[in-house]
Amino acid sequence: MKVEDHLKNINESLEVIKENIQRGIQDRQRNIGFNTSVAGVEMFEVFLHKENLLHPSSILKHNWFGSEKIANRKLNFDFSDKKKIIELLCKIEEKRNILCYGKRRPVSEIKSTLDYFNELKNIFESKGLKWN
Repeated sequence: MKVEDHLKNINESLEVIKENIQRGIQDRQRNIGFNTSVAGVEMFEVFLHKENLLHPSSILKHNWFGSEKIANRKLNFDFSDKKKIIELLCKIEEKRNILCYGKRRPVSEIKSTLDYFNELKNIFESKGLKWN
C-alpha cells in the first residue's frame, strides 16, 4: 500500500478516535479498540516505509502484535525504538481484543488503551512523521 493511502487511513482513524472521546469513551470501546490498533499498525508501516525497512508491497498484520515473540520474529531487523514500539503495539493489540470482543470494560481500561496509543503516536511524531 502507498504511504499516501496509509496516511488517509490513519487520519480517518484519528478522526474516529477523537469523535469517540468527545461522545464518551465508555459507550465507544469497540471503536476505540479497533481504531487504536489499526492506526498504530499503519503508523508503524509508514515509519518502516520511510526508513526503507519494509518493501512497498509488504503489509503488517495487527495480529502479529498478539505477542512480542511473534512480532520480533516477523520483524527480525533493527530500527530505532524497536523494543518500545513493539511493546506498545502489543499492549494495544491485547486491549483491542478485549475492547472489541469482550464485555463492557471500565473507563480506566479504555483510557489506558488511549494512553498506549498516544505514546506510540508521539514516538512516531518525534521521528518527524506527520499524519495530516
